[in-house]
This record gives sequence, C-alpha cells and structure tokens, in this order.
Amino acid sequence: MAVEVAAASWPALPALPSPATAKVVASGLAAELAYALDGPFHFLLPDAFSANLVAMRQALTRAEVDGFVYYAKKANKAAVFVERATAGGAGVDVASVPELRESLGHGVRGEHLMVTGPAKDPALLRLAVAHGALVAVDSLDELDRLISLALTEPARPARVLLRVLPGAQPHSRFGMSEGELATALQRCRQAGDTVRMEGFSFHLSGYALRPRADLAARLVDLCLAARRDGLEAGRISVGGGLPVSYTDADSWQTFLTTQRPAHYHAGKRFRTDDFYPYHSPVAGAAALRALLATRPHNADSTLADLLREAGIGLALEPGRALLDQAGATVLSVRGIKDREGYQLVTVDGTSLSLSEQWFGSEFLPDPQLIPRERSAAAPAGVFPASVGAATCLESDMLTWRKVSFPHPPRVGDLLLYPNTAGYQMDSNESSFHDLPLPPKVVVDRTDRPRPRWRLDRHFT
Repeated sequence: MAVEVAAASWPALPALPSPATAKVVASGLAAELAYALDGPFHFLLPDAFSANLVAMRQALTRAEVDGFVYYAKKANKAAVFVERATAGGAGVDVASVPELRESLGHGVRGEHLMVTGPAKDPALLRLAVAHGALVAVDSLDELDRLISLALTEPARPARVLLRVLPGAQPHSRFGMSEGELATALQRCRQAGDTVRMEGFSFHLSGYALRPRADLAARLVDLCLAARRDGLEAGRISVGGGLPVSYTDADSWQTFLTTQRPAHYHAGKRFRTDDFYPYHSPVAGAAALRALLATRPHNADSTLADLLREAGIGLALEPGRALLDQAGATVLSVRGIKDREGYQLVTVDGTSLSLSEQWFGSEFLPDPQLIPRERSAAAPAGVFPASVGAATCLESDMLTWRKVSFPHPPRVGDLLLYPNTAGYQMDSNESSFHDLPLPPKVVVDRTDRPRPRWRLDRHFT
C-alpha cells in the first residue's frame, strides 16, 4: 500500500515549465505514443532548439560581435537538430566520422563544420580537409597529419584553429602548451598556403564565466601576435559551457541544503559538488550576453569590446544550451513495491537514458506522473517513490531520490522526465539485455489543438 507522508519531509525539485511539453501531455499524445511504440521513448521539440539558436545569434548581433554558432552534435544524435541548425544559419561541431557524415547528409555545408576532439581519426581529418571543415588541432602530431593531407588536396588548404591548454586547468588533456604552440605556429608559417591558420580555441570544463572570458582575452592577444607573423588568425573559439537552468533558485538552494541519505533509496549518498548546477542565475543566451559583457582580468574593456577592436570573430560550440526545453523522456510503470515509508517503482527503460549517472550523479528534476486513468476517488497527497530500471542490476536506478508524487503510481502510468534533450538521451545509451534503444519522436505544431509528430531521420 502506498504511504502518504508530510510534504516537508521530501524536498521537491520542480522543473521549470515548458508549455510545449505540457501540450504534448494534455493533448493525450504522450499516452498514445507510449501505446503505439510499446516502450520508452524520447520526444523532441525542435521549435525550442530554433528559439534558443535565434536568441544566441541575437546576443552576438546586439553585442556587435562577428560570431558563429556551431551546434555540438554530441549532445544529441537526432537529425532534426542538425537540420534546424543549418536552417537557422548555424554550423555543427563534430568529433567522429559518423557525426561528420550525418551532418553532411542533413544539409550542413562542409565549411560550416567544426571538427573537435582529441587524437582524431586520420579518416576524420581526411574528410575534414576534403570538405573544407575547420579543425581544432589538439597536438603537433595532428597538425603534421593535416599538413600532409592538405598536400594531397592542393585546392583545399587545411583550415585550423590551434587549441590552447588552459592555464586555469593545466592538467586538462585538451590543448597544447606554450612551447607546443610556438612550434605549431612555426609549422603553420612554414606550410604556407597548405595551411590556413584561422586562430585559436580552448576546451574549458565548468560554467564559470570569468575564467572563460580571461582565456578568451588571452586568445585575442595570441591572434594579434600571430597576425604580426603573417598568419590569418581571425577568430577564436570559446567552446561550449553555457549553463542551463532546470529549476528555480529557491528549489535548488533548498534541495542542496536539506538533502541527505534518508531522501534516497537504500540511503544512497551523493556529493553535492558532483551534481550538475540545475539552477543558474544566467543561462543559455543570457549567459552568452553576460560572457560578452565580462571584463577579463586586467582589461579595461569587455570581451565584446576586445573582439570588436581587434577585428576578431567569435565561435562557440553550445550543446546543452541549444537543447534547453527541446525534449523529454517517457517511460511506463511496470511494477511497484512498497518499502518502509516509500515505494520502489520499476519502469520499462534504463538509467542509461538519463546520463548524469555518467558523472557519479543523477538527473534530479522531478519526473511528472501521467496517470493511465484516474478516478475521482483516487487518493491525493504526497507519495514518495524511487524509480528503478528494467535491468537486473542493483545499481540501475533512474532516480535514487524519493520523489514526491501527487498520487500513488500504478502499473500502466507514465513517468515523464523533463528537459532531457541535452546529453541525457544519448551519452550512455546501451541495448543491454538486447533492449531496443528508445526511439526519438519529433513533435511540432504544439501551438495547435493537436501536435504533429514523426520519427526522427537519424541515419546511423
């Protein structure tokens, strides 16, 4: 029997509202898709992606910065987001041969591809040169391979950004040291027209704006120095790292200060500094505006001013920030067990579709309970439950936290995990137990009484 408890015992973490997601639920489409697909699925909301992209491009325009957005494809494999990126005047950031081919196949021009990642496959570098893609070069060996490849494609110089090892993260496995950069610049000069050295880039973990602005300012100085040596050096890339807010400030702060092992199944313990920052004071395009308005250390001007004065373009590679509110994950309740003071719910999917587990954490925004049917006599209140997965692994939990549901979950009900398009759907996906991967359903026209849907056209 489900146990109702006092609401104060269970800190909630409500997701910020998504009118489009609410429409998918209210229209009955989520329930119909669960029935038709007979298993867990993701639905995608590409209009949200397009709106996020427009907001970022407007931030660049209003700051009078010559900028270009590359969608970080690793954040979600769906083809529809690549299609929306190219339709919205953006490029795509790829790190593998399949990602590059998929992007080309869905309309991205080769010169609008950014190729990143460490120790790139020679086949990836060959395709990058052949299609005129921009390559963030991570090592001297990689630069040498690009120069050799470009010699076999004399009509297409290798377009490169030299990736800088961040001083704030000296143990990063991405980027070149000062000595390696000096050697790389010399080799670019010696290569002549074989290499088009367009500037510098960096990979910086975390979401703090000040370190990103400081490092970007350093790259501006590097560009100016490289220009004096005869190289093009006309742009810098600051990577991704624009945060997303999933919940409001009060809920997030209350959760951090009150959560304890008793709030989790089996007394599970998490380090709070391992959690993604589910609330950010500035997020998405607002974070980009704040970054451009930041004064780097020892600078009298903002980052936007420095870029304009130097005539240097800005590239960025957002993933999660472009995918904010662009999709959700739906699973069906298969079984329920009563435990001491809470329920243990088993659903038909796995935790591999909610990939914060990758970081020793879990995806924290509250899932929404969608009743299969609900009679007027059904109890209402606060009914805590943790959510386990369909595999026979003790640790395969979608939600260790005891979530407060307004009704007792029942077999056949649906659980909707909100705002999962950014990394959650793909990063850890697995067909363990030969379970099929959840399909992706593209949903649009959510402003109409009946939204429209189709399966995503991902090739690989």
